[in-house]
Amino acid sequence: MTENHLIYAPFIGVVPTAEYASEVAAPPYDVLSSKEAKIKAQGKPYSFLHVSKAEIDFEGDVSPYDERVYLKAAENFKNMLDHGILYKTNKPCFYVYQMIMGDHIQTGLAVAASVKAYVEGRIKRHELTRVAKENDRVKQIRTVGAQTGPALLINKNIPEIKALLKEITTSRKPAFSVLGDYNVRHSLWIVSDEAEIKQIQEAFNNQNEAYIADGHHRSAAAARLAAEDGTTDSARFLAVAYFEDEMKIWDYNRVVFDLNGLTKEIFLDKIKQNFNLSAISMSKPAAKGKFTMYLDGQWYLMEHIGIPMPDDPVSQLDVSLLSQKVLKDILGIEDLRNSERIDFIGGIRGAEEIQKVVDEHQGSVGFMVYPTAVEELIAVADQKMLMPPKSTWFEPKLADGIVSKI
Repeated sequence: MTENHLIYAPFIGVVPTAEYASEVAAPPYDVLSSKEAKIKAQGKPYSFLHVSKAEIDFEGDVSPYDERVYLKAAENFKNMLDHGILYKTNKPCFYVYQMIMGDHIQTGLAVAASVKAYVEGRIKRHELTRVAKENDRVKQIRTVGAQTGPALLINKNIPEIKALLKEITTSRKPAFSVLGDYNVRHSLWIVSDEAEIKQIQEAFNNQNEAYIADGHHRSAAAARLAAEDGTTDSARFLAVAYFEDEMKIWDYNRVVFDLNGLTKEIFLDKIKQNFNLSAISMSKPAAKGKFTMYLDGQWYLMEHIGIPMPDDPVSQLDVSLLSQKVLKDILGIEDLRNSERIDFIGGIRGAEEIQKVVDEHQGSVGFMVYPTAVEELIAVADQKMLMPPKSTWFEPKLADGIVSKI
C-alpha cells in the first residue's frame, strides 16, 4: 500500500510548547461569536483565537470574512512560530489526543486523513455543507499556510490500537496537558517511533473507513483545495480520530421565534394530534421518542403517539420526527439550514439556556431532543444519507491550537 493511499498518515505538526500550551489552547472557532471570542481572548496575546478568529484584533465590528482578517491570522500564526510559542515537529508523527471531562475519558489520534478516501466515500459524511463556510475554510488554509482546525472523526474499535494508546497515556509523560472550557483536560503525546507509526497506519488501513462526526466544512475545504491543485490522490486534511465507544453525543435543541401565526391554544391543539402532552417542571427528555417543550413559561413532556415515521435511518432519528411533525407541519419551517425563524442550542448549555432564550423572545417556543446515538450516525452515513441540520452536538470538543498541520 503506497503512502498516498493510506487512510491515515503521520504529519509534521505545529504544537505549542509546554510552557505556553495553556495560554494557546482555545475553544473551536465555530462555537464562539466574534464578540464572545474577543472577550475570551482579552489579556491573552497567545490565545489561538488570534489565529482562528483574527477579527478580534480589529477595532469595532469587522466581518470574519474580511480580507484583512485572513492576513492578520497568517501574521499571528507566523509570529507565534517565530517567538517559540508554537514549534514544528522535526518529522512526521502521530499525536495521541486525550480529553477528560468529569468521568468521561476519550483517547484518540491526530492524523493526516486522506482526501482521496473522503472523495471516494471511505471517510463518510452525514451532513451537507454551505458554500460560504467552505469558502471561509479554503481562504483560511490558503492564507495561513496551515490547517489549524481539525475535523473530528469516528472509527470502529481496533483493540490493538486502543491497547497502544492506553500504554502511551498511562506510562509516558504528555508533551503538555491543559485545562480548557467546561473543565475539560486536553493532553497530547507525540508518537515519533517508526514501529508505532507503522502499526497505527496498518491497523487503520485494514479498517479502511471512518465517519465524520464534526468538521464537514473543514473536510470539504481540504477536498476543494486538492481539486484546485490537482493533488487529490496525495492531499490530506487534519483530523482527530476517536473510537465509537468513547464518543459522547449531546442533545442539539431548537428554539423557534414565532408560532407561525397560531395562537398558543391552537398550537397546543395541533401538537396533541401527534403527541401526548403533559405539564412538567424543567427537564430534558429521558428516552428516545420523547421531547420536552418550553412555551409561555411552562415546560411540557411530548410523547409521540402519531403515525410512525418511515423505516429508514434518517426518518428514525428524533430530530427528523420533530422536524417533520412539528417544525414543518405545524410551524411551517421548510428549510432548517437557512430559516431565520429558528436557532439551535447545544445541549451542554442545558435546559436553562432554552428557557432563557424563549423568555427573552416573546411568542417563541423551545424544544429539547433526546441525543442522537453514535450508532444512528453510523447507520445514516453507511446508507449515504443525510441527517437534518444540527442533529449532533459532540462534547467534549477539540480545542484549537493543540495541533495544526502545515
